[in-house]
Amino acid sequence: MRPVMVWSEDLLAYDFGPGHPMDPVRLRLTRDLVASLRLDRSFRLVEPRIADDDELALVHHRAFIAAVRSAGDSLRGDVAFGLGASEEEMADTPVFAGMHEAAARLVGGTIEAVRAVGSGTAPRAVFFGGGMHHAMPGAAAGFCIYNDAAVAIADHLERGGGDVVYIDLDVHHGDGVERAFADDPRVTTISVHQHPRSLFPHTGYSQDVCGGSAVNLPLPEDVDNAGWMRAVEAVVEPVVREVRPSLVVSQHGADPHRNDPLASLGLSVEALTEGARLVRSVAERYAAGRWVALGGGGYDVADAVPRAWAALVAVVADVEVPAALGDGAAVRWRPYAEGHDPADPVDRAITATRNAAFPGLGLDPLTA
Repeated sequence: MRPVMVWSEDLLAYDFGPGHPMDPVRLRLTRDLVASLRLDRSFRLVEPRIADDDELALVHHRAFIAAVRSAGDSLRGDVAFGLGASEEEMADTPVFAGMHEAAARLVGGTIEAVRAVGSGTAPRAVFFGGGMHHAMPGAAAGFCIYNDAAVAIADHLERGGGDVVYIDLDVHHGDGVERAFADDPRVTTISVHQHPRSLFPHTGYSQDVCGGSAVNLPLPEDVDNAGWMRAVEAVVEPVVREVRPSLVVSQHGADPHRNDPLASLGLSVEALTEGARLVRSVAERYAAGRWVALGGGGYDVADAVPRAWAALVAVVADVEVPAALGDGAAVRWRPYAEGHDPADPVDRAITATRNAAFPGLGLDPLTA
């Protein structure tokens, strides 16, 4: 079986207009780079479909779905639902024509990726157009209209799938997915992100555990490759090992990259690639290899994003990542399990998260 890659030119319709940070050119450039490197030859290509209202309603309120459809038809915003008539009124999610269909297509793409892997017709899947992790049940937020990851996970559970671990490596807290499953012990969410004191959505502190189903690791600004990988490994590996889920779904926003204009972390493409390799490794060891990788944020749209996501595609394909995609940076780190330094801010963050979240998952913060 070949892994699945979801793609369609129709995805470019998710477009908030000129000047908006989430420019769909990032998808176009990623797809072109993947094709030029012949990475797509390793995949079975699947076109995304428009998710229907019943699927969206697995997570989203029907009144919100109706408001999105109406806003896209009338081009009139509704701030109560996070939909602005202009960038001035609601900077992150201004309305645009056909926004319901464009956003529901992202959801349909992620559903198809998760169904392919969950049903066993594909070992892994990648959809770099997905990952709209800020959308809430009743409101759009943070450039995200519908929450494709949350809906697809809910669909997996609705169809009888087992436990899921969702791993969010975007620079921003994966608040929408966490909120969707805060009361559902079948879904464990892990988010490694820039500290909320300095970045939207200003949530995701270590102590935010959602009754034991959430792991949040907020990192200091300007964390480097080694610190970030040390942090990711310190929480992802023990949690997935403990849960042993039926499926791993991960979000790989390219915005932790050092050149991203909306964030402050200091990562290279090589570090983002190592993060993806780690996720693939834990999925192989503890989830029978079942892994769906999504895109997400990323606003250095013409450079860092296409390179990072083309590297992600290569990792999902399990082929060598072309050196040309990288920044020429070495990524070496010492695992947290080999000892930690209480004076180091990254180690303090890791320790705080493990102390807050691990006991609720049945893990010993000191030895896991």
